[in-house]
Amino acid sequence: QVQLVESGGGLVQAGDSLRLSCATSGRSFSLYAMGWFRQAPGKEREFVAYISWSSSSISSTSYADSVKGRFTISRDNAKNTVYLQMDSLKPEDTAIYYCAAPLRRTYYSISDIRKYDAWGQGTQVTVSS
Repeated sequence: QVQLVESGGGLVQAGDSLRLSCATSGRSFSLYAMGWFRQAPGKEREFVAYISWSSSSISSTSYADSVKGRFTISRDNAKNTVYLQMDSLKPEDTAIYYCAAPLRRTYYSISDIRKYDAWGQGTQVTVSS
């Protein structure tokens, strides 16, 4: 069983940066791909970023168009942690941010929430204008 715990959210101004962390428990963290999603009030949960599994320092990444060039996903297998560096934040980035892990092999795309089985409790990010 994998447990995920997000941290690092907060209240910032437009243009500021934040780094979210997602600490995981369980074995073989390096074998799990990881994703970040977000959910704004009254909206559906949406894909933000994805990082592939890795037994080394090399992973592939993917981003939603809305965050491409501003957000960076990374992972530290030694610390069982995945990060989301968020730069040039905008008010529309305000949401609860969740990390997630797919535990089964499925045919869902990396941006589909149905691909992910384990979810954290979320961390609030609020960006003021």
